[in-house]
Amino acid sequence: MSKEAPRGLSRRSLLKASASVAAGVAATAQAATISGVPQWLPFDHNGPLHYDAKGWQFLTTDEARELEAIAEQLIPADDLSPSGKEAGCAVFIDRQLAGQYGTYERLYQQGPFVPDIEPGSEQLPRERYRLGLEQLGKHCQQAFGKRFSELNSEQRDEVLKGLESGEVTFEAIESKVFFTQVLQNTMEGFFADPIYGGNRDMVSWKMLGFPGARYDYRPYIDRHNEKLDLIPLSIVGSSAWNRKG
Repeated sequence: MSKEAPRGLSRRSLLKASASVAAGVAATAQAATISGVPQWLPFDHNGPLHYDAKGWQFLTTDEARELEAIAEQLIPADDLSPSGKEAGCAVFIDRQLAGQYGTYERLYQQGPFVPDIEPGSEQLPRERYRLGLEQLGKHCQQAFGKRFSELNSEQRDEVLKGLESGEVTFEAIESKVFFTQVLQNTMEGFFADPIYGGNRDMVSWKMLGFPGARYDYRPYIDRHNEKLDLIPLSIVGSSAWNRKG
């Protein structure tokens, strides 16, 4: 007596069906052929904002002038490097305030938080700078009859020390909070990658001997106790990395 063939898919039918589906997918798939050097820039999908834009992006001209004076006093020029103003620290801060840092867009500020740990300030960085610079102007006018940028070096130091200690009082913002914010951001601007607007001409990296964002150190691995004098490189790289021909 012969047995009936099992119902359902046989191995041969299954393979044939799978091959048909694969052929259909291949026929409908959209593919792109790239020839030459791909047209892309660093951080295309998530780039630093405004790093190549001209002019002030958030600060007013008056605010920028005062902030440059603060940066110049915090990092004065000497025989090792130019001042914080010349290095573009105010430009760095302006770009940060114009971007997501200025609004804390990427800072998680929803609870629950660990008790006794301050999750942040009710004031955004943009608000701190706007209020702080306004109050700084009022204080300098009352104390000296001048803007901060018009004071001599000794007077500027006096004002900044008053902000740092809290002896100078502001309205709507603590002077110590404003000073800490500006000091931190000025240091960041002085040492950050030039792509963000500060560290102009990589002056701080050259001062420190920092080689920058180099992707390959293999030629130097075996060179011990030797001063290499590598030219610092920004995140954007070097023109020598571009493919020739």
